[in-house]
Amino acid sequence: MTTPLRLGIAGLGTVGVGVVRMVEGNADLLAARTGRTIAITGVSARTRDRARGVDLSGYAWEDDPVALARRDDVDLFVELMGGADGPAKAATEAALAAGKPVVTANKAMLAIHGQALAELAEANGAPLRFEAAVAGGIPCIKALTEGLAGNRITRVSGVMNGTCNYILTRMEAAGLPYDEVFEEARALGYLEADPTLDVGGIDASHKLAILSAIAFGTRVDFAGVRIQGIERVSIDDIHRARDMGYRIKLLGEARATPEGIEQSMRPTLVPADSPLGQLEGGTNMVVIEGDAVGQIVLRGAGAGEGPTASAVLGDICDVTRGLDRPTFGQPATTLAKAARASAATGCAHYLRMVLRDEPGALARVATALGRAGISIDRMRQYDHPGDDAPVLIVTHPCAPADLAAALEDVKGTDVVRGEPVALQIQTP
Repeated sequence: MTTPLRLGIAGLGTVGVGVVRMVEGNADLLAARTGRTIAITGVSARTRDRARGVDLSGYAWEDDPVALARRDDVDLFVELMGGADGPAKAATEAALAAGKPVVTANKAMLAIHGQALAELAEANGAPLRFEAAVAGGIPCIKALTEGLAGNRITRVSGVMNGTCNYILTRMEAAGLPYDEVFEEARALGYLEADPTLDVGGIDASHKLAILSAIAFGTRVDFAGVRIQGIERVSIDDIHRARDMGYRIKLLGEARATPEGIEQSMRPTLVPADSPLGQLEGGTNMVVIEGDAVGQIVLRGAGAGEGPTASAVLGDICDVTRGLDRPTFGQPATTLAKAARASAATGCAHYLRMVLRDEPGALARVATALGRAGISIDRMRQYDHPGDDAPVLIVTHPCAPADLAAALEDVKGTDVVRGEPVALQIQTP
């Protein structure tokens, strides 16, 4: 009789509890699909006596997740603690060093230490799987490493943070300002303990860096992602974008260019009738473009107990079946250091600024843009009370560096009040 695959689960938050429920509730299904019983033998978390809604009394408890990873009765270590360093990294390294497979949902750890962990895993013949680290229940890692392995990938893009998408769509639907919806999201428990990870675009950028490494056969280069969060997106921006037929999304994009890999995570105007434009609430979407397959769109729940636990179980099932592949789709030692594109691809931009309501103010802004070689596609000045004149400008495609220089020039005039807002418009 085949012996059971014995799991040690470190981290008993929402996702960890979801994994326990799935292993217990779907035991017969998992055995039928993998040919082997999957059982939990040990668990670890920061607090032992916290009410979690599942019975853990039948499992060995370890206060130290490293000790759990090293137990003789643990065949596969499941890391669901989170955090780029600390106990999560130490326990993952301990398991891999012992030749034990690891399944994790930890995008921060992989974005920062992915290369070293991949080399450790492959040197010890221990699979390192992480489908749940990117886009929750959407199997985008498997799509890139398996289904699309024969394609030369040209671009990966998408909405990869459900909290930001919730905030932006909620602002539009309810006509509420950013600060109010931010607090609503906090009250609902949608935000990380450090909200900057979500609204600052860092969480989504971790995910993008992982996808980019797999897509282009490079080492994970989180430091190479150009990041802009959604903190400065106002309800006025959302209304103006809608008037032009767009919606605003926190859009991640990685593309291969002749100069190198370009990675960015920025609020972006996308056509309202496009798949990305129609994305609501906390849903995620990943768009992959390959030379043979063309464009494919993967859409689904990007977070939450069920979807993320589903992705964890998918990886556990693959390990149970004996399926293995290099961590990032090809041997870690063959991954090239990512060459960063020195200049970002040009695109049209949406600009919002407030000018002094005086003769020649708009002309001075147009002149500053012209000096940087930026031409204006359309411009609109809205009705306003008082001396502040809101102005909306849409540029023709231009390099982000040129736009940044132009905006510094604009701010150097005495006609602009406050900080201009610049958002990219999606490039086809």
